[in-house]
Amino acid sequence: MRQQGTTTGPRHRPVAVLLGPCPAEVAAARRAGARTVVVAPDPSVPSDREGAERRVRTDWRDHPRLVGAVARLAEVGHGRARVFGFGPATALAAARANEALGLPGTPASAVTALMDKSTLRARANTLHPARPVSFARCGRAALIPFLTTLIGYPCVIKPRAGAHGEGVLVVHDEAGARAAAPHYPEVTDLLVEEFLEGPELAVQTLSRQGRHRVLGWTRSLPTPTPDPGPPAHAPTAAGHDAPVALDPATAEAVRALVRGVLDLAGHRDGPSHTEVVLTARGPRLIETHPHPGAEEVTQLLRLAHGTDVLAHALTAGLGLPAPVRKPPATAHAGLRYVDFPPGGGPAGAADALAAARALPGVVRVQLQVPPDATVRRAPTGAHHHAYVLATGPTRPALTRSLDRATALLHAPAPAPRTG
Repeated sequence: MRQQGTTTGPRHRPVAVLLGPCPAEVAAARRAGARTVVVAPDPSVPSDREGAERRVRTDWRDHPRLVGAVARLAEVGHGRARVFGFGPATALAAARANEALGLPGTPASAVTALMDKSTLRARANTLHPARPVSFARCGRAALIPFLTTLIGYPCVIKPRAGAHGEGVLVVHDEAGARAAAPHYPEVTDLLVEEFLEGPELAVQTLSRQGRHRVLGWTRSLPTPTPDPGPPAHAPTAAGHDAPVALDPATAEAVRALVRGVLDLAGHRDGPSHTEVVLTARGPRLIETHPHPGAEEVTQLLRLAHGTDVLAHALTAGLGLPAPVRKPPATAHAGLRYVDFPPGGGPAGAADALAAARALPGVVRVQLQVPPDATVRRAPTGAHHHAYVLATGPTRPALTRSLDRATALLHAPAPAPRTG
């Protein structure tokens, strides 16, 4: 009997319909053995080099147009296609399209539940009722000082349905809470919750028919916690390290928390990315997202664990054989983000980039802003100006490579000569 997803030729391979993908997602579809259709308003990229076989020029944010465009694919009628979205917005669009087309996948209601931070927090608290995470909903900015006093300081203010850490503030006292209120519209939809202290993990998971497999986790390296005073953007990861050794009891508690949250949200199929803090009273949820981690985080897992998160998600969704796990080629891998100060930027940094990329162990140096850009303000949330991926035979060797590479990117460009 033929295994589901096996084919007799290229024309019969299942189709991965990718919404607004980055090149890494198209390349992963090729590794998974799928044909690829890219749906984007301007599908000129990713290029054929990554394996894109067809482009559909449609705004995937327009649900009727997206469904109409995908429905015309012959593979949809034969059940040999599925829509994928690997970002905060595309994940929901993909779920809605799959439902409308009768294709398998996690229901849109589950994706919505994972994106609703208030509902998710309430459900996650049922997993540890004796020591829940304190939180409150806030519908008016004027109530922020009152609600933060109830929760206690320090505490975190975040949009109920935000993404990429945008609009997330940490306040340390009532004065900071009063100063935070003008950052939000008067009529708003916020969550105020206690600040969780402890090491943080980013956990990558793949679900199939309600069974959740933890593919791996990385240790998030936070930026320094802001000092008491004015409200500050919540510290995001300064980078990630892998692999991460946990004692068996902690590792099982992390897995149980992630699986429990996904069950409570109704997430049955597809990848997810969960942020967990190892507090003194056990693992506690920060957030869960119905899509993989950022491209650079999935790359880090490939380096450190040999686990191809994106290819796993695509093969599972299309019924193709799972990718073979390759032994990691390194003992340690790390990721560091680089941000330029306002008024600075990568302009004139070609030599620094070349020098950083040539360092031992450096795998990738990626600019997220144009090479001639001048940065006008510090990034917020999880957005960064650049990142460095590196490997090393030992943790000290990895740290040296990452420190040297980031120092080169931070170094100011030489002043132009004057004649």
